[in-house]
Amino acid sequence: MTFEPLYSLSGLFVGALVGITGVGGGSLMTPLLVLLFGVHPATAVGTDLLYAAITKTAGTAVHGMHGRVNWKIVGSLAAGSVPAALLMLWLLAGVDRKSIGVTNTITVALGWLLVMTAIMLVFRGSILELARRAIGERTPPRPITILILTVILGFCLGVLVTLTSVGAGALGVTILLVLYPKLNVREIVGSDIVHAVPLTLIGGTGYWLIGEIDWAMLFALLVGSIPGIVIGSLLAPKLHERTIRIVLAMTLAVVAWKLLA
Repeated sequence: MTFEPLYSLSGLFVGALVGITGVGGGSLMTPLLVLLFGVHPATAVGTDLLYAAITKTAGTAVHGMHGRVNWKIVGSLAAGSVPAALLMLWLLAGVDRKSIGVTNTITVALGWLLVMTAIMLVFRGSILELARRAIGERTPPRPITILILTVILGFCLGVLVTLTSVGAGALGVTILLVLYPKLNVREIVGSDIVHAVPLTLIGGTGYWLIGEIDWAMLFALLVGSIPGIVIGSLLAPKLHERTIRIVLAMTLAVVAWKLLA
Protein backbone atom coordinates (compact mmCIF):
# COMPACT_ATOMS: atom_id res chain seq x y z
CA MET A 1 0.00 0.00 0.00
CA THR A 2 1.55 3.26 -1.19
CA PHE A 3 0.38 6.49 0.45
CA GLU A 4 -0.45 9.19 -2.12
CA PRO A 5 -0.46 12.74 -0.62
CA LEU A 6 -2.46 14.13 -3.59
CA TYR A 7 -5.41 11.92 -2.58
CA SER A 8 -5.27 13.43 0.91
CA LEU A 9 -5.14 16.95 -0.56
CA SER A 10 -8.21 16.12 -2.66
CA GLY A 11 -9.91 14.73 0.45
CA LEU A 12 -9.15 17.96 2.31
CA PHE A 13 -10.66 20.04 -0.52
CA VAL A 14 -13.79 17.89 -0.84
CA GLY A 15 -14.21 17.62 2.92
CA ALA A 16 -14.06 21.40 3.30
CA LEU A 17 -16.73 21.89 0.62
CA VAL A 18 -18.93 19.25 2.25
CA GLY A 19 -18.55 21.05 5.59
CA ILE A 20 -19.46 24.41 4.03
CA THR A 21 -22.32 23.39 1.72
CA GLY A 22 -23.58 20.10 3.14
CA VAL A 23 -23.50 18.58 -0.35
CA GLY A 24 -22.51 14.92 -0.36
CA GLY A 25 -18.89 14.15 -1.15
CA GLY A 26 -19.87 11.68 -3.87
CA SER A 27 -20.87 14.57 -6.13
CA LEU A 28 -17.28 15.76 -5.97
CA MET A 29 -15.04 12.87 -5.01
CA THR A 30 -15.99 10.26 -7.60
CA PRO A 31 -15.63 12.56 -10.66
CA LEU A 32 -12.41 13.96 -9.18
CA LEU A 33 -10.93 10.47 -8.91
CA VAL A 34 -12.04 9.57 -12.44
CA LEU A 35 -11.01 12.77 -14.24
CA LEU A 36 -7.98 13.96 -12.25
CA PHE A 37 -6.38 10.69 -11.18
CA GLY A 38 -7.61 8.37 -13.96
CA VAL A 39 -9.15 5.89 -11.51
CA HIS A 40 -11.51 3.38 -13.15
CA PRO A 41 -15.14 4.46 -12.56
CA ALA A 42 -16.13 1.22 -10.78
CA THR A 43 -13.16 1.45 -8.38
CA ALA A 44 -13.82 5.16 -7.82
CA VAL A 45 -17.48 4.50 -7.00
CA GLY A 46 -16.75 1.58 -4.68
CA THR A 47 -14.00 3.38 -2.77
CA ASP A 48 -16.11 6.53 -2.51
CA LEU A 49 -19.07 4.57 -1.11
CA LEU A 50 -16.98 3.25 1.80
CA TYR A 51 -15.46 6.72 2.21
CA ALA A 52 -18.99 8.18 2.43
CA ALA A 53 -20.15 5.54 4.92
CA ILE A 54 -17.28 6.40 7.27
CA THR A 55 -17.57 10.20 6.99
CA LYS A 56 -21.39 10.24 7.23
CA THR A 57 -21.32 8.16 10.44
CA ALA A 58 -20.09 11.22 12.33
CA GLY A 59 -22.90 13.28 10.83
CA THR A 60 -25.39 10.62 11.89
CA ALA A 61 -24.23 10.86 15.51
CA VAL A 62 -24.59 14.65 15.52
CA HIS A 63 -28.08 14.67 13.99
CA GLY A 64 -29.19 11.80 16.24
CA MET A 65 -28.07 13.59 19.42
CA HIS A 66 -30.00 16.70 18.38
CA GLY A 67 -33.16 14.76 17.55
CA ARG A 68 -33.07 15.72 13.86
CA VAL A 69 -33.90 12.25 12.55
CA ASN A 70 -37.35 11.05 11.42
CA TRP A 71 -36.94 7.31 11.73
CA LYS A 72 -40.16 6.59 9.82
CA ILE A 73 -38.69 8.34 6.76
CA VAL A 74 -35.35 6.57 7.24
CA GLY A 75 -37.10 3.19 7.42
CA SER A 76 -39.28 3.89 4.38
CA LEU A 77 -36.28 4.98 2.30
CA ALA A 78 -34.27 1.93 3.41
CA ALA A 79 -37.18 -0.40 2.52
CA GLY A 80 -36.62 0.65 -1.09
CA SER A 81 -32.91 1.44 -1.20
CA VAL A 82 -31.48 -1.70 0.42
CA PRO A 83 -33.11 -4.17 -2.03
CA ALA A 84 -32.17 -1.84 -4.92
CA ALA A 85 -28.53 -1.69 -3.76
CA LEU A 86 -28.35 -5.48 -3.44
CA LEU A 87 -29.90 -5.88 -6.90
CA MET A 88 -27.40 -3.47 -8.47
CA LEU A 89 -24.46 -5.21 -6.76
CA TRP A 90 -25.70 -8.57 -8.03
CA LEU A 91 -25.89 -7.17 -11.57
CA LEU A 92 -22.43 -5.57 -11.32
CA ALA A 93 -20.92 -8.80 -9.99
CA GLY A 94 -22.12 -10.62 -13.09
CA VAL A 95 -20.63 -8.32 -15.73
CA ASP A 96 -17.14 -7.33 -16.88
CA ARG A 97 -16.77 -4.04 -15.00
CA LYS A 98 -13.70 -3.09 -17.05
CA SER A 99 -15.63 -3.33 -20.32
CA ILE A 100 -16.33 -0.20 -22.35
CA GLY A 101 -20.09 -0.69 -21.98
CA VAL A 102 -20.08 -0.76 -18.16
CA THR A 103 -17.52 2.06 -17.96
CA ASN A 104 -19.63 4.26 -20.26
CA THR A 105 -22.83 3.45 -18.35
CA ILE A 106 -21.32 4.53 -15.02
CA THR A 107 -19.67 7.61 -16.55
CA VAL A 108 -22.80 8.84 -18.37
CA ALA A 109 -25.06 8.20 -15.36
CA LEU A 110 -22.58 10.07 -13.16
CA GLY A 111 -22.45 12.98 -15.60
CA TRP A 112 -26.22 13.46 -15.78
CA LEU A 113 -26.61 13.13 -12.01
CA LEU A 114 -24.04 15.91 -11.58
CA VAL A 115 -26.09 18.08 -13.95
CA MET A 116 -29.22 17.42 -11.87
CA THR A 117 -27.33 18.09 -8.64
CA ALA A 118 -26.06 21.42 -10.01
CA ILE A 119 -29.62 22.42 -10.95
CA MET A 120 -30.89 21.50 -7.47
CA LEU A 121 -28.12 23.51 -5.82
CA VAL A 122 -29.05 26.70 -7.68
CA PHE A 123 -32.80 26.36 -8.18
CA ARG A 124 -33.97 24.25 -5.21
CA GLY A 125 -36.03 27.13 -3.78
CA SER A 126 -37.81 27.76 -7.08
CA ILE A 127 -38.42 24.05 -7.66
CA LEU A 128 -39.92 23.63 -4.18
CA GLU A 129 -42.11 26.71 -4.66
CA LEU A 130 -43.48 25.37 -7.96
CA ALA A 131 -44.14 21.98 -6.36
CA ARG A 132 -45.95 23.57 -3.40
CA ARG A 133 -48.18 25.63 -5.72
CA ALA A 134 -49.06 22.58 -7.81
CA ILE A 135 -49.80 20.45 -4.75
CA GLY A 136 -51.64 23.30 -3.02
CA GLU A 137 -54.34 23.28 -5.69
CA ARG A 138 -55.10 19.61 -5.10
CA THR A 139 -56.25 17.40 -2.25
CA PRO A 140 -53.22 16.48 -0.07
CA PRO A 141 -52.07 12.89 -0.76
CA ARG A 142 -52.99 10.23 1.77
CA PRO A 143 -50.31 9.03 4.24
CA ILE A 144 -50.15 5.62 2.54
CA THR A 145 -49.50 7.34 -0.81
CA ILE A 146 -46.65 9.38 0.70
CA LEU A 147 -45.25 6.19 2.28
CA ILE A 148 -45.28 4.36 -1.08
CA LEU A 149 -43.67 7.33 -2.85
CA THR A 150 -40.95 7.43 -0.17
CA VAL A 151 -40.20 3.73 -0.68
CA ILE A 152 -40.05 4.30 -4.47
CA LEU A 153 -37.69 7.25 -3.88
CA GLY A 154 -35.54 4.97 -1.73
CA PHE A 155 -35.42 2.37 -4.52
CA CYS A 156 -34.33 5.00 -7.06
CA LEU A 157 -31.67 6.33 -4.68
CA GLY A 158 -30.44 2.79 -4.06
CA VAL A 159 -29.92 2.25 -7.79
CA LEU A 160 -28.28 5.63 -8.40
CA VAL A 161 -26.02 5.63 -5.34
CA THR A 162 -24.82 2.06 -5.89
CA LEU A 163 -24.10 2.76 -9.57
CA THR A 164 -22.52 6.23 -9.23
CA SER A 165 -22.19 7.07 -5.48
CA VAL A 166 -24.25 10.25 -6.23
CA GLY A 167 -27.91 11.05 -5.59
CA ALA A 168 -28.67 10.73 -1.90
CA GLY A 169 -27.77 14.36 -1.12
CA ALA A 170 -29.19 17.22 -3.18
CA LEU A 171 -31.65 15.10 -5.16
CA GLY A 172 -32.94 13.03 -2.25
CA VAL A 173 -33.38 16.02 0.07
CA THR A 174 -35.24 18.07 -2.57
CA ILE A 175 -37.77 15.31 -3.26
CA LEU A 176 -38.24 14.64 0.47
CA LEU A 177 -38.98 18.34 0.99
CA VAL A 178 -41.73 18.05 -1.63
CA LEU A 179 -43.17 14.89 -0.03
CA TYR A 180 -42.95 16.24 3.54
CA PRO A 181 -43.50 20.03 3.26
CA LYS A 182 -44.46 20.42 6.94
CA LEU A 183 -41.26 18.93 8.32
CA ASN A 184 -38.29 21.03 9.36
CA VAL A 185 -35.51 21.17 6.76
CA ARG A 186 -32.92 20.07 9.34
CA GLU A 187 -35.01 16.99 10.12
CA ILE A 188 -35.18 16.12 6.41
CA VAL A 189 -31.42 16.61 5.98
CA GLY A 190 -30.68 14.62 9.15
CA SER A 191 -32.92 11.75 8.02
CA ASP A 192 -31.29 11.74 4.58
CA ILE A 193 -27.79 11.55 6.09
CA VAL A 194 -28.77 8.73 8.47
CA HIS A 195 -30.33 6.77 5.60
CA ALA A 196 -27.19 7.26 3.50
CA VAL A 197 -24.98 5.46 6.06
CA PRO A 198 -26.38 1.91 5.68
CA LEU A 199 -26.91 2.48 1.94
CA THR A 200 -23.31 3.50 1.29
CA LEU A 201 -22.01 0.84 3.70
CA ILE A 202 -23.90 -1.92 1.87
CA GLY A 203 -22.78 -0.52 -1.48
CA GLY A 204 -19.16 -0.15 -0.38
CA THR A 205 -19.08 -3.64 1.15
CA GLY A 206 -20.53 -5.08 -2.04
CA TYR A 207 -17.84 -3.39 -4.16
CA TRP A 208 -15.23 -4.73 -1.72
CA LEU A 209 -16.53 -8.28 -2.19
CA ILE A 210 -16.30 -7.96 -5.98
CA GLY A 211 -12.78 -6.51 -5.72
CA GLU A 212 -13.34 -2.84 -6.57
CA ILE A 213 -11.92 -1.09 -3.47
CA ASP A 214 -8.54 0.68 -3.39
CA TRP A 215 -7.70 0.60 0.33
CA ALA A 216 -4.60 2.80 0.09
CA MET A 217 -6.63 5.45 -1.74
CA LEU A 218 -9.45 5.19 0.81
CA PHE A 219 -7.04 5.73 3.71
CA ALA A 220 -5.39 8.71 2.01
CA LEU A 221 -8.79 10.30 1.27
CA LEU A 222 -9.87 9.94 4.91
CA VAL A 223 -6.62 11.48 6.18
CA GLY A 224 -7.47 14.65 4.28
CA SER A 225 -11.26 14.73 4.38
CA ILE A 226 -11.86 14.38 8.12
CA PRO A 227 -9.94 17.58 9.03
CA GLY A 228 -11.40 19.13 5.85
CA ILE A 229 -14.97 18.63 7.07
CA VAL A 230 -14.07 20.16 10.44
CA ILE A 231 -12.44 23.18 8.76
CA GLY A 232 -15.39 23.61 6.40
CA SER A 233 -17.90 23.43 9.26
CA LEU A 234 -15.99 26.16 11.12
CA LEU A 235 -15.75 28.37 8.01
CA ALA A 236 -19.40 27.92 6.97
CA PRO A 237 -20.88 30.63 9.27
CA LYS A 238 -18.35 33.17 7.97
CA LEU A 239 -19.02 32.55 4.25
CA HIS A 240 -21.91 33.44 1.98
CA GLU A 241 -23.40 29.98 1.43
CA ARG A 242 -25.45 31.03 -1.63
CA THR A 243 -22.30 32.18 -3.44
CA ILE A 244 -20.46 28.97 -2.51
CA ARG A 245 -23.39 26.88 -3.79
CA ILE A 246 -23.43 28.72 -7.13
CA VAL A 247 -19.66 28.25 -7.55
CA LEU A 248 -20.01 24.58 -6.61
CA ALA A 249 -22.91 24.15 -9.07
CA MET A 250 -20.83 25.70 -11.87
CA THR A 251 -17.95 23.38 -10.99
CA LEU A 252 -20.22 20.33 -11.10
CA ALA A 253 -21.62 21.48 -14.47
CA VAL A 254 -18.10 21.71 -15.94
CA VAL A 255 -17.18 18.29 -14.51
CA ALA A 256 -20.41 16.82 -15.93
CA TRP A 257 -19.58 18.28 -19.35
CA LYS A 258 -16.13 16.65 -19.19
CA LEU A 259 -17.67 13.28 -18.30
CA LEU A 260 -20.36 13.45 -20.99
CA ALA A 261 -18.19 14.92 -23.77
